[in-house]
Amino acid sequence: MTIFKNLQILELASVLAGPSVGMFFAELGAKVIKVENARTGGDVTRKWKLPSENPNSNHLSAYYCSVNWKKEVILADFNEAEDRQKIYDLVKTSDIVIANFKQGADKKLGMDYATLKAFNPQLIYAQLTAFGADSKRTAFDVVLQAESGFMYMNGNPESSPAKMPVALIDLLAAHQLKEGILVALLQRQQTQKGCLVTASLMESAIAALANQATNWLMAKHIPQRMGTLHPNIAPYGEMFTSQDDKLLVLAIGNDKQFAALCRVLQSEGLANDPRFQNNALRVQNRQALQSLLQPLMAAHQRANLLQQLEAHQVPAGAVRNMEEVFELPMAQEMILKETRENGQVTERVRTVVFELEE
Repeated sequence: MTIFKNLQILELASVLAGPSVGMFFAELGAKVIKVENARTGGDVTRKWKLPSENPNSNHLSAYYCSVNWKKEVILADFNEAEDRQKIYDLVKTSDIVIANFKQGADKKLGMDYATLKAFNPQLIYAQLTAFGADSKRTAFDVVLQAESGFMYMNGNPESSPAKMPVALIDLLAAHQLKEGILVALLQRQQTQKGCLVTASLMESAIAALANQATNWLMAKHIPQRMGTLHPNIAPYGEMFTSQDDKLLVLAIGNDKQFAALCRVLQSEGLANDPRFQNNALRVQNRQALQSLLQPLMAAHQRANLLQQLEAHQVPAGAVRNMEEVFELPMAQEMILKETRENGQVTERVRTVVFELEE
């Protein structure tokens, strides 16, 4: 899509959250100019390489490539007057600035909203912070996962709190900032004026606690580590091993689906068992239910069982590793490739998955 082909985005952000916002607009046709810190050799994630990536090559890390597709990259030293002026000149023709400076650094470097809007009154300045604009505290995603309650809930009952394998708080904050920018663009159409849009990682994380937050606010229930299980639904998140030693997971949301599951497993009696007749009872007796379901699931090949479950509209899925995910045609269609100036062929998945039709 090229819906934003007339927009110019100036990205003064690094790591994941800010750059993922820039890539969102790049995918929708905007011109995105990414300004990286010349003093530090560019975005720090350029060097966040896996052990399997050559640390001595001039290739960019896979991490960096994940959110930096189709951007024009320039290196600048904000402490140098000449470089600052180049940025100011770009601000004059830009629609949006994306920034994630530490508190006070934006003003010190002359890259704060008040300074930049003087060059362009219609500028939308989108700012990300860790704990809000008034906090000097800096943090990476895992700190926000800890502070916002995600880590405490995540893991198995016998394990310590665990972080999620994706920097989810960064991505949640990026979505919040995208939404704010889109509202600001709509507002600018009406007022012809720009504005400051802010989002913090901490508030974005708390906002995403959703039902777990309400479980505490209304029922005073502190969510505990349950692995893949759901505190309100069963069997939901229970994993089973198939006959061919592969994992699959169930997500039974109502009694009708549970009855259909029992039919597929040729064990209709389970649906009428007094312990499992409704969701509340299944939650109370989920361990007994899982022990009964496991041998029934283990009697089937995973692919065949999933086909039968799908045919009976029973929500279930294969537990896939990353290689298996990208064997899926849908995942293959989401790959964006780009050849960098040094000849490196890079790949990542697109972040825009919605479609617009007239």
